[in-house]
Amino acid sequence: MPEVIFPGPEGRLEGRYHAQAEKDAPIAIILHPHPQFGGTMNNKVVYNLHYAFHKMGFNVLRFNFRGVGRSQGEYDQGVGELSDAASALDYLQSMNQNAKHCWVAGFSFGAWIGMQLLMRRPEITGFISVAPPANMYDFSFLAPCPASGLIINGTADRVAPPADTHALVDKLHEQKGITITHTEVEGAGHFFENAHMDTMIGAVDTYVRRRLTENTR
Repeated sequence: MPEVIFPGPEGRLEGRYHAQAEKDAPIAIILHPHPQFGGTMNNKVVYNLHYAFHKMGFNVLRFNFRGVGRSQGEYDQGVGELSDAASALDYLQSMNQNAKHCWVAGFSFGAWIGMQLLMRRPEITGFISVAPPANMYDFSFLAPCPASGLIINGTADRVAPPADTHALVDKLHEQKGITITHTEVEGAGHFFENAHMDTMIGAVDTYVRRRLTENTR
């Protein structure tokens, strides 16, 4: 497991980085759920997303936000965590300066941070938002949303209720020039337990592989 330590705004950040043998491979960062509710880069959803992207040929980085694991600093209500994510992307790009595609994937709190990163970084060409907590956080900053992506949630999610996800998706569908794909995993809870994990990862795999063959944003 290739461990990496890289500089963040509040000191070092701890991550795991998997590179491809091929040059110019696309890059992806994976963002974990809420630090104050046990979220780490080793969360099962995050771990599975990481390896799904690696299997698709990406150089992948997942990392712990400030104050989690060996990452320095303290929880910062999402403001500092967004800066952490930007530092992680800088680090990943510094090692892969010719990558043609740059993706961000986040789960729960990480999905919220990922969508904000999308607004700041025009080089991001696609996103995956798994169980975005539209009931807890304001996503109105996505005006307009700058890249196409996949929003995926479970129909039995009690943490981030499907109705709120639908409202978010409906709002994003009104925007021109991008395509928001929305997939629901029947019967899945917030953490995609048991067989639901494979279903969710399969949907992500199908979506990303399709996008990589297209040249649209």
